[in-house]
Amino acid sequence: MAREPATWCFRDESAARILVVDDSPSLLSLMVEALHGLPGVDIDTCLDSRIVEEMCRKTQYDTLVIDYLMPGIDGISVIRLLRAQEAYRTVPIVMVTSKLEREVRVEALSAGATDFLTKPFDRLELQARVANLLSLRRAQVRLTCWADELNGTVKRAVQTVARREEEMIWRLARAMEMRDDDTGHHISRVAEISRTLARGLGHDEHWCHMVYLAAPLHDVGKIGVTDSILRKPGRLDDDELVEMRRHVEHGNRILQGGSSELLQVAANIARHHHEKWDGSGYPDGLVGEAIPLEARIVAVADVFDALCSRRPYKPAWPRETAVAEILRGAGRHFDPACVEAFIRLLPDIEEIMTRLSDEPTAAPPAAEPPAIEPATIVSIATEAEREPAAVVFALGRRASR
Repeated sequence: MAREPATWCFRDESAARILVVDDSPSLLSLMVEALHGLPGVDIDTCLDSRIVEEMCRKTQYDTLVIDYLMPGIDGISVIRLLRAQEAYRTVPIVMVTSKLEREVRVEALSAGATDFLTKPFDRLELQARVANLLSLRRAQVRLTCWADELNGTVKRAVQTVARREEEMIWRLARAMEMRDDDTGHHISRVAEISRTLARGLGHDEHWCHMVYLAAPLHDVGKIGVTDSILRKPGRLDDDELVEMRRHVEHGNRILQGGSSELLQVAANIARHHHEKWDGSGYPDGLVGEAIPLEARIVAVADVFDALCSRRPYKPAWPRETAVAEILRGAGRHFDPACVEAFIRLLPDIEEIMTRLSDEPTAAPPAAEPPAIEPATIVSIATEAEREPAAVVFALGRRASR
């Protein structure tokens, strides 16, 4: 985890913190005296190697001078413990040792030692080595601060672009809705329900957010459908239905070929949200998991909201009736996993429907819905193509009696 720049940066150009670790009070005193010859350093000392790790957790040091042979924990082991801390992965560490064996030096270098000082040490050599390492540390800190600032700038720029992209998507979707009669908060409800289902299916938040942003564009292809068909209050004839169904191809042409992940997800949804699990949908007759998951998710959200919404050509279905129809479509119209998530998350979906309701005030308790024979109901269809128009009109007449 990266530290904030304020934690990493020196308090000023010359100040630096040094920790000297040695179990010998006399040697510790000599090293501290020598290091005080460096300008503007703050020096802490430690006689017990067992508490070095905790000291370093509480204080950010810029250079450490550690003896090799100490009771309890030797210097190489201390270095290993420190290198395991994110804040000390690159901090310069000087190993002080009287042993000249190659094996000891190789082991110390493998553990993360930056430099060596041989006992008995030379005062000027100690000062020179530590001064050089402090210069190295200062350069590291500056690079880290610059990198943090650059990352922050890039992150803010990306967030700005994302916000603008999101705003453009919603405005485009709203503009399309204005052509397709008054559909109220339909796109907002479909977007939120789709995100809820994506989360319920266990996907990461990034992908769920992509689905949320792309869902409002599911019917963007209606911009290519004539008003005489799009706004027709009655049932569409066969030729009109064919023309209406072309909105998925129009939407795909508008969105396909985009370089961003969001546009790719949106293109899949626009083209395939009328596909059906059993292969009877359009435009490609895809079956099962060949249908992009994002399109399978939006299909459930779009149909449910369409059934629950009042339109000039149909009354709103009672929610319990719409839920039963979604459940009935599992394995035929809808991905069974999406339906399972829908049923499991129904309280959350109900909250979305209520919060984004098109009704200005709470509606009175609905009367018991009229009995509807399964054979009477056409397989799930959306308001977009008016496919169940005759059934909807019949249901409206029965409900008004």
